[in-house]
Amino acid sequence: MNTLYSFRRCPYAMRARMALRYSGVPVEIVEVSLKAKPAEMLAISPKGSVPVLDAGGQVIDESLEIMRWALAQNDPDSWLLENDARIAELIDANDQGFKLHLNRYKYAERYPEQPMEVYRAEGALFLQRLDELLTDRDYLLADHASLADIALLPFVRQFAHVDREWFAQTPYVRLQAWLQRFLESDLFTSIMKK
Repeated sequence: MNTLYSFRRCPYAMRARMALRYSGVPVEIVEVSLKAKPAEMLAISPKGSVPVLDAGGQVIDESLEIMRWALAQNDPDSWLLENDARIAELIDANDQGFKLHLNRYKYAERYPEQPMEVYRAEGALFLQRLDELLTDRDYLLADHASLADIALLPFVRQFAHVDREWFAQTPYVRLQAWLQRFLESDLFTSIMKK
């Protein structure tokens, strides 16, 4: 049996769980207390962060790699889009740039160099880019969900939830609809059950 060490609210773990669920790979999910990490997890991944997948002895401890591994097992709706290079570029922009702005916006008290609104505005530039990608379709890169949609979803959700009233009044109506559609999907609700 495959084992995934996860933390329910971690955006990296969320995207790994969604890919595993979508691909139909059987997996036992071990919910990790970040204050008391299991010795079994630390033995196979000393860095001590989630998610960590033990796939029959193969250890994968990066969320994007877990997603790609799951899709290599089964990708019924072509989330990989035949390895479209735009997927990697968009995920990199999320993971390297947007995530930094998200952290500073969400935890602005830890970054007193700038007001929270500055960090929010920097992150909002990425939200605007995503909203523009949704101009003629319901998903970021194709007429169906792709690896990019699922990899970015937990981070956009986290940004939107810092100040839900602010997000609701933004001009990013296509992105709001995209987010809501995913939050109400069976895929998302199934991976968020306690």
